[in-house]
Amino acid sequence: MKEDYNDVNPYDDIINLPRHVSKTRLPMSIINRAAQFSPFAALTGYDDAVKETARLTEDRVELDDTAKARIDEKLRIIKEHLSSKPKVTITYFQPDQKKLGGSYLSISGIVKKIDQYDRTILMEDRRRIEIKEIISIRGDIFPYIDE
Repeated sequence: MKEDYNDVNPYDDIINLPRHVSKTRLPMSIINRAAQFSPFAALTGYDDAVKETARLTEDRVELDDTAKARIDEKLRIIKEHLSSKPKVTITYFQPDQKKLGGSYLSISGIVKKIDQYDRTILMEDRRRIEIKEIISIRGDIFPYIDE
């Protein structure tokens, strides 16, 4: 016996039944219902990894002996003038914590102390700069030293 599917809708027997409401569970909130259909990241952390890879870093510049001597001379001058609170601009390399390379930063401020033991410069705003990372120092107290 062959049925004619054009005349019969397969849901005719249930289409007019009342919607089931649970007697033991509360209805789900609209926000939670919507969350069921929201997209998800199948590869957790992938976007962060792509952004990290795309982030650019610079290579460290190796100074020649002349440039190192110039920086040493400027550090000596700063140390002599610490009592007058010299304001200088220091450009230094800051290594990146996550990947090879880093970035060059220039900061201006007053030098508080030069620590020869730790080989660091302590600025008045409490920033520490490693002397080995410095590539230039500028300031009014160095009028005769060329860059």
